[in-house]
Amino acid sequence: MKTIIVTGAGSGLGKEVSLLLSQQGYHIFLTGRSSDKLSAVKTEIEQAGGAADYVVLNVQKESNILKSIEEISKCHKIFGLVNNAGVGHFGPFVKITQQEISEMLQTNVLGTILMTKAVLPLLQEQGEGMLMNIISTAGLRGKVNEAVYAASKFAVRGFTESLQKEYENSPIKIKAIYMGGMDTPFWEGSNHIADSSRFRSAKEVAEMIMEQIDQDEIIIESKKS
Repeated sequence: MKTIIVTGAGSGLGKEVSLLLSQQGYHIFLTGRSSDKLSAVKTEIEQAGGAADYVVLNVQKESNILKSIEEISKCHKIFGLVNNAGVGHFGPFVKITQQEISEMLQTNVLGTILMTKAVLPLLQEQGEGMLMNIISTAGLRGKVNEAVYAASKFAVRGFTESLQKEYENSPIKIKAIYMGGMDTPFWEGSNHIADSSRFRSAKEVAEMIMEQIDQDEIIIESKKS
């Protein structure tokens, strides 16, 4: 059974994409910061007839990533990676703290790059695979009170588009997913969005991604139709 690693899989879009990929016959390796959340998603996948494992993983730490990927690859054929882990801090640019800036760049940009760097060589060795980067429409256009968040997502966009060109004649498929705000715990503790219930649910967005999975670029706006 082919294994797909999903970062930030404990809740929101990461969880929903994991559930749907498992229903397509993939073994899902869930990663994130909360063992309780990851364990709950693992149980949900297994109760639906799928297969999953999990590991607590900090995408900011290269040593943590390399150790985890090495352990996973010993027992499973890693077919794909979904870079979904991300954080956002919002508000006027001059009020964003250095700690918030560092957290966004370390997680959104460095985390995506380090995870990809650890997994891509394995996909090259086996001659097939899929890399899916969950980016955000903030990587397509700037937004008010999202200057640094958008900067991080523009960076991931450039990284993804460059890899698409580098691997365009390869059996490794690299996909860029640009989605707007979703009704998820992502907004907890933030007053940037007054009412997230007007957004699509993570489950709806995950279903839309799966429907368009053959495309290299998928754009899903936030507002419900």
